[in-house]
Amino acid sequence: MDLAALIRTIPDFPKPGIQFRDVTTLLLDPHGFGQTVARLSAQAPAGIDLVAGIEARGFVFASAIARELGRGLLLIRKDGKLPGATVGVDYALEYGTDRIEMHADACVPGQRVWLIDDLIATGGTASAAVRLIREAGGVVAGAGFVIDLSDLGGAARLLNDGVPVATLVAFAGY
Repeated sequence: MDLAALIRTIPDFPKPGIQFRDVTTLLLDPHGFGQTVARLSAQAPAGIDLVAGIEARGFVFASAIARELGRGLLLIRKDGKLPGATVGVDYALEYGTDRIEMHADACVPGQRVWLIDDLIATGGTASAAVRLIREAGGVVAGAGFVIDLSDLGGAARLLNDGVPVATLVAFAGY
């Protein structure tokens, strides 16, 4: 099945020159969604304890993969979205900063975590999630993405930080 054919491209969103890769059309296709989950699940590193999903579209894929693999689901959320005690990291954006968090007790030292999101672009958010998991004592066993925007270098950035990367579809450009 050609998963790339199920991903819609929306030109000039959210700003001129950007080719937004929209996975909602993939999610609408039950066979395409199932194949995506199966293919990413098959690439899971051995011995993982948790599947971590990055807000928001990463939750969709990480939830299904965690269920498929029989592992726990770790939510990586935007600042202020989780109840209870949290730990977080700030990271740089093109203009300014952002913050991601997880529950302070969600990942215990030594747990092996597989990080999942819908797309890897520059790798800023994924790198921040790796840092967050590592600061909690977790071991990032790898990262998986449906889409790699290879020209933006995010997958290479994670690889340079010692995180193996699995992707299903690559698109050139922005």
